[in-house]
Amino acid sequence: MSTLVLVTYASSYGSTQEVAEVVAVTLRDQGVEIDLQPIREVQTLADYSAVVLGAPLYMFHWHKDARRFLSRYQSVLTGGLPIAIFAGGPIGDSDEKVWQDIRENLDQELAKFPWLTPVSVQLIGGKFDPAELRFPYSLLPALRKMPASDLRDWPAIRAWASGLVEKFQLLDHTPSGKCF
Repeated sequence: MSTLVLVTYASSYGSTQEVAEVVAVTLRDQGVEIDLQPIREVQTLADYSAVVLGAPLYMFHWHKDARRFLSRYQSVLTGGLPIAIFAGGPIGDSDEKVWQDIRENLDQELAKFPWLTPVSVQLIGGKFDPAELRFPYSLLPALRKMPASDLRDWPAIRAWASGLVEKFQLLDHTPSGKCF
């Protein structure tokens, strides 16, 4: 029996896509078959054993494509298909209070889906480059003056992704310990 995990993401500037790619490689290195797709390209969840969903938070709200994905696939996700979620958060500040506030924003966004029971929710640091800003954010002087930053902690992201195999219960219990 084959195990296929969907790693899907919404990404406006490419940072979340890069994280999704690292999550996919990490799971693949553990013997899991991966299908990596942007959220907008997902047509069905029928062939998957689990889902990893990643999307950034912008202006206190989770990316609209991630919210639409959850609404669209509610019946499948409440029917036992395990899901793990990661969200890109802080972009210019590593202050613990900022991280707590953004985690609260993420939790509030996920609370809009009371039926959702992810096996794991991970807030990751974001990446910011004012030179890449597009409308309407490019109109905000405060954002244009911010320095570029990248708060993504790659070892922590890989460690989180590595733990998903167990959380998804994808390992069989044979002595080899390999995935189905």
